[in-house]
Amino acid sequence: MFFKPKLARLPDEELMQKIHQGSEAAFTELYTRYSTSLLRYFTRMLWNNRAMAEDFLHDLFLKIIHNPQQFDVNRKFSTWAYSVAHNMCKNEYRKKQNQRLDGIDIKHSRDLDRELDLSSANEKLTMLLETLEEDDKTVFLLRYEEELSITQISQIVFMPEGTVKSRLFYMRKQLAVELSEFKVVLKEKSI
Repeated sequence: MFFKPKLARLPDEELMQKIHQGSEAAFTELYTRYSTSLLRYFTRMLWNNRAMAEDFLHDLFLKIIHNPQQFDVNRKFSTWAYSVAHNMCKNEYRKKQNQRLDGIDIKHSRDLDRELDLSSANEKLTMLLETLEEDDKTVFLLRYEEELSITQISQIVFMPEGTVKSRLFYMRKQLAVELSEFKVVLKEKSI
């Protein structure tokens, strides 16, 4: 006896094939699998702006529905989806007149070379932030993305204020060295 496998058991890539054939149920299954994690990603990447993140999530899934043929069948779906999401965020960064990512101010120049440097600096910063230990990354994002005080961060992460200050100092120093080719300045906020 043959039975049709349940969509929940199918790999993402097979669901994409079914979406390409017009299956709404396959789309719903894929949405269920990835909407929460992609929303979290968009929220973090788009300055914790939940409404903007929801719009981006909606746009990403519209792309999947309307153009499923854009999916590269030689790649994992999750890798492809996050690549599309990353590119959507990069495009949003480029739209901003005064670029700000994770507390680092980078001014746009009308000079094309400077704009290319801006894009490269943002990519490298994003990559560097992903390499930080979880505690360090949390402290950095709370300080520069959430703009919390040292005291607030100390209470949130259960760490002495001196340790928070020390970690921020060394992270700024490390990131400044890593981003020195872009002449990016990490500014300390007043305490």
